Amino acid sequence: MRAKEFIIERKVGKITKRQQQSTIGLNTFASGYDRIYDLNRVMMAVASTDGTIIPDLSSASWAGKNNTAHPYTQAEQDMLRIAYKTAGVDYKDLNHGDIKSRELDSINTQSTVKPFKGYKK
Repeated sequence: MRAKEFIIERKVGKITKRQQQSTIGLNTFASGYDRIYDLNRVMMAVASTDGTIIPDLSSASWAGKNNTAHPYTQAEQDMLRIAYKTAGVDYKDLNHGDIKSRELDSINTQSTVKPFKGYKK
């Protein structure tokens, strides 16, 4: 195959018969929202099935088709809030203003491995 045959920028969305013959299992898909998110969801479903069963996946993650922002400081949170208002973008603060990161209450605080007390003399 020549370089001009696989660089098809001038024929967006079209594939030649020769290109089609040299590929195996060629699929395209898009939902019209976020292609990266959709690709991630499809690949999760592929990993969860053997081709005969329908996997039990929720229809969307907690982010869904939304963008996410993760400020580290209160100043960044305030900057985001003003930017959303300025741009006219609706947002939802899922942590209700709490930007602190803490260990879960269920985390183990003591090692399960017994300490080495030395060799017997």
